Amino acid sequence: MSGFAEWINEVIQHLGYTEIFFLMALESSLFPVPSELVMIPAGYRAAQGELNPWLAILAGGGGSLLGASANYVLGRYVGRAFLLRYGKWFLINETKYHEAERLFIKNASMATFVGRFIPVIRHLISLPAGTFGMALLPFAALTTLGATIWCAVLVALGFHLGEPVMRIVTEYTHLLGYAAVGLTLVFGVWFLLRRQSPNDTEKPL
Repeated sequence: MSGFAEWINEVIQHLGYTEIFFLMALESSLFPVPSELVMIPAGYRAAQGELNPWLAILAGGGGSLLGASANYVLGRYVGRAFLLRYGKWFLINETKYHEAERLFIKNASMATFVGRFIPVIRHLISLPAGTFGMALLPFAALTTLGATIWCAVLVALGFHLGEPVMRIVTEYTHLLGYAAVGLTLVFGVWFLLRRQSPNDTEKPL
């Protein structure tokens, strides 16, 4: 993880629109790149006149859409078949799968949009969207809107708070990385176990 944090710091030192796009694409996929480590420094560099804040926001939103779309495709073409075939090993039988599918589709728009503002959730929300067959156009529109707003908030923090917030981001890069990995694992375990009832182990899968 220390090597990963050093790599992130190195990229941030030379942060441009391409780097913003690439890192935010990673952030919206399954890689633990906290968006705060990308967009807040982008805002700071914009305040120094090195970047255009609007272009930085657009680069962040575009990268987020790319990474989220990769997860969406993964869920669409791999997730459903995988869970239906191997879900029993994760305490997810076919009945539970279809219950989760109905629950997600009922709240798909809200979950996809609001999920872009919640740590860990924004890394993973595109997987159930693809797995449970959310329509592509609403998914792309809501993902782009939510991700762009989130990027704008972080750019504004870096732009207006400047040096103090940059010192915090630089000092705690490694901690944010560890937190991202840890929270992702915790969320994954919770998601797999949340629908387990006390009698599940006695029911045939």
